[in-house]
Amino acid sequence: MKAVIIEDEQLTAEDLANILVKLPEKVEVMKILTSIKESVEFFSLGVRPDIIFCDIELGDGQSFEIFKRIEVSVPVIFCTAYNKYALQAFQNNGIGYVLKPFTRKSIKEALDKFVNLKKRIAPETPDLATLLSGLQSAQVQEKKTSSLLVTWKDKIIPVKHEDIALFGLEHKSTFLVTFDNQKLFVTCTLDELEQTCGDSFYRASRQFLINREAVEEAMNYSTRKLLVKLKVPGNYEITVAKGKISEFLSWLKY
Repeated sequence: MKAVIIEDEQLTAEDLANILVKLPEKVEVMKILTSIKESVEFFSLGVRPDIIFCDIELGDGQSFEIFKRIEVSVPVIFCTAYNKYALQAFQNNGIGYVLKPFTRKSIKEALDKFVNLKKRIAPETPDLATLLSGLQSAQVQEKKTSSLLVTWKDKIIPVKHEDIALFGLEHKSTFLVTFDNQKLFVTCTLDELEQTCGDSFYRASRQFLINREAVEEAMNYSTRKLLVKLKVPGNYEITVAKGKISEFLSWLKY
């Protein structure tokens, strides 16, 4: 079995390649590609591996752009830190995924799942256009989602939006805090979460996205800001700038 890896992190790509070549399937890694541009140029040559292992977030954009620019009728197993829209699409279209950080076991299981699915799917290779369509449909429905999947150790944990008090940034990483004061880190950005969590959440500042039900009170912090106190413990200095105070109070009263 011949494979191509699309991954912009060198160490991750090398780890994956080392795992693949040691599997019983005797996977041969034909090429490691690091960008959308490089991938499009490579597949434009007519090269056709048996399978592609592909990260979603590349340095020059999302890897789905590769399959929009050029027709690549090769099955794909996505290796991702986590993208809930992709996860929904993969489940609906029978395309495998591997959650980072991956292991030999998780790679082997994904490959086995693909082989088994391939035997039952006609035509022989999955339609990547269908995958992209499924992804886009999932994105259209993003505001209707009511839960967020987060990773903790080797587990995937569903957390309902209504159970989340706030999202915040810590050393450029996004975290959430539940009403029972559980803190978990997520791979989504605050911008993405703001779009998916609905009107019950408000972007108080660049650092915090808060749940209306978590607000205990708001008080004058200075002539220019409001200080928001939450019902959950923690030293979260959440302020609302003067220009957003009216908007915030209108949101809060609903």
